[in-house]
Amino acid sequence: MLAEYLPILFVMALAVLITGGILLLTHVMNPRIKERIKDSVYESGLQPQMEARLRYPIRFYVVAMMFILFDIEVIFMYPWAVVYKKFLSTGSFIFWEMVVFLAILFVGYIYLWKRGAFRWE
Repeated sequence: MLAEYLPILFVMALAVLITGGILLLTHVMNPRIKERIKDSVYESGLQPQMEARLRYPIRFYVVAMMFILFDIEVIFMYPWAVVYKKFLSTGSFIFWEMVVFLAILFVGYIYLWKRGAFRWE
């Protein structure tokens, strides 16, 4: 059984070696000399007007987390849909299992909606 995984392990080890070799080669062949002018910010030949790092509003992170939360549900729904017909003959448990899962997601969706998480102001 381990022999079946040897080609995969070989390719993974080869990928790690090649990546590490390229990174090492770039550091060896391109020595970096620190200079203040080279390390300064270049903005179309003009001096920078403000700090380069701006704070993002927390709103973007909330939207990203909601997207991840409601997008991950598809990962659980797809395998369920694939095996639905196969297990339908054993009873309706598989159907009600997904109904409960979707109900829990729907409760979370309603909670976020009531809290105004979907309003972009």
